[in-house]
Amino acid sequence: MAENTPEPHEHEHDHEHDHGHHHELWPEGFWVQPPRLGKGLEGHGAVDDFNKDRKPGPIYVNRRAEGGFSGIQTFAKLPVCLTPEDLVAGEMDVAICGVPWDSTAGGRSGTNHGPLAIRMCDYVGGYGFPHSHLDVRVDALADLNVCDYGDSPIKVGNTPATFEGIRKFVGTIVESDAIPIIMGGDHAITWPCATAVADHYGYGKVGIVHFDAHADTGDDMHGSLASHGTPMRKLIESGAVPGKNFVQVGLRGYWPDQELLNWMDTQQMRTHFMAEIIHDGFDKVLDRAIDEALDGADRLYLSLDIDVTDPGYAPGTGTPVAGGLTSIDVLTAVRRLAAEVGIVAMDVVEVSPPYDNQGQITVLLANRAIREALTGIAMRRRGLITPRYADPRSLWTEPGTEPPAN
Repeated sequence: MAENTPEPHEHEHDHEHDHGHHHELWPEGFWVQPPRLGKGLEGHGAVDDFNKDRKPGPIYVNRRAEGGFSGIQTFAKLPVCLTPEDLVAGEMDVAICGVPWDSTAGGRSGTNHGPLAIRMCDYVGGYGFPHSHLDVRVDALADLNVCDYGDSPIKVGNTPATFEGIRKFVGTIVESDAIPIIMGGDHAITWPCATAVADHYGYGKVGIVHFDAHADTGDDMHGSLASHGTPMRKLIESGAVPGKNFVQVGLRGYWPDQELLNWMDTQQMRTHFMAEIIHDGFDKVLDRAIDEALDGADRLYLSLDIDVTDPGYAPGTGTPVAGGLTSIDVLTAVRRLAAEVGIVAMDVVEVSPPYDNQGQITVLLANRAIREALTGIAMRRRGLITPRYADPRSLWTEPGTEPPAN
């Protein structure tokens, strides 16, 4: 090698063994990508000059007990935290935030409007109102300190910088000992979001239960290495989340092909197709997924792609696939995983309001899924972790008899 010739980058691909990427069409180095995102939280973007001299703590921007359609719209009328110091001072248990990004979507666009729509669809309100879940008689907003953390900074047209910013932004929540619940955005954001969680708890220590019509394990998608069809592969290849700690539920349709399914098998991913759900019933399959989620990983990240739901229940998404789960399937699964297994983070992605119907059924489902996660977190803290728990007062009993013990 010539004296001044630079050494090859340690992460460069062996181009002779890459197939299907059409390297001759792209500049040298185009397909070179480091196996992981960056490190550290410096420059996280969760604080600016407006907040540098303010006393830390949650900001109450609504009057007590304002309804969902009045006042300033935060998620569930929750107080706002704008800095990591606010999270710490408020002793926040959960921070709900948005990632309004859809530049890596390969289908219909519009998921960048998801966080705003999920907040605005709320007619219930929440903070300041009694908010006891009728199935389990737990009021999550009374039991937990929860805030709206606003949205991650987005650099339009700059995927690498945006994803690194998302990783740092979510990282500030995790480092503050709060549970992030993230509103997407397309599914590519799970790569930086779950990386932030793995940065905190340790690579190989976090498992993911992934509800989706699609595997999202592609090597590239329409020529993009970072897309909503590739985040799970990125997490596995980086080492952030081992393949054996991935549990996928709801896959259907015509992708991935057998070659990619074989790759998933070599990674020891656990996949539950809709065919299994139709054959055995959703309750049995969810029980299996919960058992698998408890096998190996120390912490659980829950990723909910709204298109796991049949488009009859959730039309407002970029890549709808008929024949999916019902709304009650999804809501039950989220609450059970949060209560029975416990979660350290969750994202709800692929909500595309421009394709929702006038009744906003997709954003209402996404909003309710977040509320179910909050309820499950509160249930777990109360010790209500019995499989399929329901409060006896919410179950039918023979007149004149005692309610059944759960």
